[in-house]
Amino acid sequence: MRKLFAFFMLLIGLGAMAAADAPAPEQLVRTTSKDVLEAIKKDNLQPTDKRFRDLVEAKVMPSFDFNRLTASAVGKSWRQATPEQQAALVREFRTLLLRTYSTAVGTNKLQDIDVKPVRMSPTDTEVTVRTEVKITGGQPFPIDYRLAKAGNDWKVFDVAVEGVSLVTNYRTSFNQTVQKDGINGLIKALADRNAAQPAKTGK
Repeated sequence: MRKLFAFFMLLIGLGAMAAADAPAPEQLVRTTSKDVLEAIKKDNLQPTDKRFRDLVEAKVMPSFDFNRLTASAVGKSWRQATPEQQAALVREFRTLLLRTYSTAVGTNKLQDIDVKPVRMSPTDTEVTVRTEVKITGGQPFPIDYRLAKAGNDWKVFDVAVEGVSLVTNYRTSFNQTVQKDGINGLIKALADRNAAQPAKTGK
């Protein structure tokens, strides 16, 4: 649950600054985390609020490379999938992560995100941004964000919480499902999980 919470705290933090002239990854994480946290506190936004979901859909999702994220999570079986199956996997995995956040965010009370300095050269196309997340009533924990440059923007393609990669974590269970039921079986498994977690209506 903590891994999913951390993933989506980055997702919220990055989305508000997805612009044509994107700053360096470190500044992107630092500035947007501060801005969005202030907005959440000011409006007391909850994950079940419609405004919260609208914010995620409109401003956050463009900051993630869900094609690469899904392909990495599926692993070698991704190359065996048809374009239609790949599109279905991306769609269902994206929905799963978003809906699971509604539960995960309720178990953690975010205080602050301490973004560590990043050393990178102007020619780097991939970078890791390291941070420490502070929550109320709990011990701080590290999160590493992996971003790749796409044109003038930076896109998130993996998150590691306390050294454990989100992609690697899902890859294990995804591979087990594919070995047992095939690509269509994985698509169905994801769709069934999403159907069991319907998006809640909010204000």
